[in-house]
Amino acid sequence: MSSTTTPDGLVIVDKPSGFTSHDVVAKMRGIARTRRVGHAGTLDPMATGVLVLGVERATKLLGHLALTEKEYLGTIRLGQDTLTDDAEGEITSSADASKITREAIDEGIAKLSGDIMQVPSKVSAIKIDGKRSYARARKGEEFEIPARPVTISAFTVYDVRDAVAEDGTPVLDLVVSVVCSSGTYIRALARDLGADLGVGGHLTALRRTRVGPYKLDAAKTLDQLQEELTVMPVAEAAERAFPRWDVDDKRGRLLLNGVRIDMPEEYAGVGAVAVFDAQGRFLVLAEESRGKAKSLAVFA
Repeated sequence: MSSTTTPDGLVIVDKPSGFTSHDVVAKMRGIARTRRVGHAGTLDPMATGVLVLGVERATKLLGHLALTEKEYLGTIRLGQDTLTDDAEGEITSSADASKITREAIDEGIAKLSGDIMQVPSKVSAIKIDGKRSYARARKGEEFEIPARPVTISAFTVYDVRDAVAEDGTPVLDLVVSVVCSSGTYIRALARDLGADLGVGGHLTALRRTRVGPYKLDAAKTLDQLQEELTVMPVAEAAERAFPRWDVDDKRGRLLLNGVRIDMPEEYAGVGAVAVFDAQGRFLVLAEESRGKAKSLAVFA
């Protein structure tokens, strides 16, 4: 790609640990030579893995992509609570976890699977009364975060390892994978599993392996992107993430002009749909509303 051309599409980044999602966006603005860069769904600084960025027109896809299913690999330490529910925060309690059985772990995980109500961590970016939760927590404010519905499609334990924490506490490290809906906090799962088992728990490592259809095998590190900027064109990104609807040129023009046209029943209730014209151009993201196609964002 020519250095004089501003790219237009999605960039799948393998985020390094220690970077905020905003840090990655700032870095990408320099690499892509444009201010118009955004991300679909944040990753905590400690976490690594798939972070989807949009450059130029593709920023209009991001709000819709943020709502898709995500997949993680992580390590949960049973036997210690921390202030942040992950390894970044100071330890607030310790308990011997060596007697916890695999059966008890599996029972705890079953309670945290399916459709559940989850209270996000207090150091999350959720806004409570207009202020970021983490900002209020840092000031020592007392406040409650309401529980929110999330879906845990799969919560699997691959390995249970005996370990000893730095303070000498016998702990258990669980290597887990989680497939979940947008808005799920994996460190809250670690906290809640530890609480259910009576020994406390927190997240010590997290790697996001998938966001919707975009997987780790398509992701590039920031160093690799600095060498060669790899961009997934907007049309390809849309076709991979959303159902495709092909229309003739007349209907395509109407949609581009904001006219609501009849939409086939098969797209009812599926959310955003990528609309392509007879030449294969990606025109709009649309969704069905009362049998009509309503444009969400225009790309042609």
